[in-house]
Amino acid sequence: MGWVSHALSAFVLGAALTAAPFASAQVLEFQELDGWEHDDHAAALRVFQSTCAALTDPLWSPLCKLAAEVGGDPAEARQFFELLFRPVVVGTPPALFTGYYEPELNGALARTPRFAYPLYRRPPELSEGSLFHPRAAIEAGALRGRGLELVWLDDPVEVYFLQVQGSGRVKLPDGRIMRVAYAGKNGHPYRSIGQELIRRGASMADVSAQDIKAWVRANPEPGRALLNSNPSFVFFRELKDLPPESGPIGAMGRPITDLRTVAIDPAYVPLGAPVWIEKEGANPLRRLMIAQDTGGAIKGAQRADIFYGTGAVAGEEAGRIKDGGRLIQLLPIDRAYALVAEG
Repeated sequence: MGWVSHALSAFVLGAALTAAPFASAQVLEFQELDGWEHDDHAAALRVFQSTCAALTDPLWSPLCKLAAEVGGDPAEARQFFELLFRPVVVGTPPALFTGYYEPELNGALARTPRFAYPLYRRPPELSEGSLFHPRAAIEAGALRGRGLELVWLDDPVEVYFLQVQGSGRVKLPDGRIMRVAYAGKNGHPYRSIGQELIRRGASMADVSAQDIKAWVRANPEPGRALLNSNPSFVFFRELKDLPPESGPIGAMGRPITDLRTVAIDPAYVPLGAPVWIEKEGANPLRRLMIAQDTGGAIKGAQRADIFYGTGAVAGEEAGRIKDGGRLIQLLPIDRAYALVAEG
């Protein structure tokens, strides 16, 4: 276990600490994490290792080097996390956990009567952070005739939800699979159409993605207006070199892993950091995940979106998740205690 002797020096490593954007942080002991001892820490470590190279903060670099030395033994992996990190609750629980997935949809490279709803490439004049046409204008034809269509799908509702998910697989008529991923957005804020549907008088106390899809399909004209109430619009690119067995690409530019990747708000949780999830609800979850993704609707210290995998089954499961609980970051020791001091 050569990494352990190297790890002792990590306790005295210094690094510049960023100002905390929150008012409270509490350091816990690992025995205070519900179910910690029962998780597969080796599986979590493999996912952590997959994005370590993308971490540029000097505080993380030595930890990533040590992670590369740890073998596949779960006990050794658990020791790695317990020796070099401290659990920190940032913000005030309860958390809000939702789920997302990678859809598998049908499409074509050319428009046909069946495949009539496009995914658009990012317009070349759109710069990061700038304001572009809102969703309603784009759906009304603001980009038509410019050759920006990447692929055509057969269901406008699935086009909308693919934008919410940010990536997907499109099965073409010849059997080939096109992987598509987020390429940018129009700069408008995301607005929840579930909340809008309730505001308009829907009787559903807890609207799921399946509820919304069914309502929009059953009410085409009001449904179109409902989708357009969210002005945010996402553009896509094709991923040509991503193996079929890999998950979609997350915010760190690496494939993500079902039930080990979580999307967070990077203003509160460092991308690449381990995150302990205590999700309540119908199917409670106690698991060490890695913050490898972000999302327009994921805002706040106690907010996370859990990646459930690829396809319809994963979509059904992800669409039912809207649960409370507790989100606990695992931070390098220096940073963990610095946050408490700053809070």
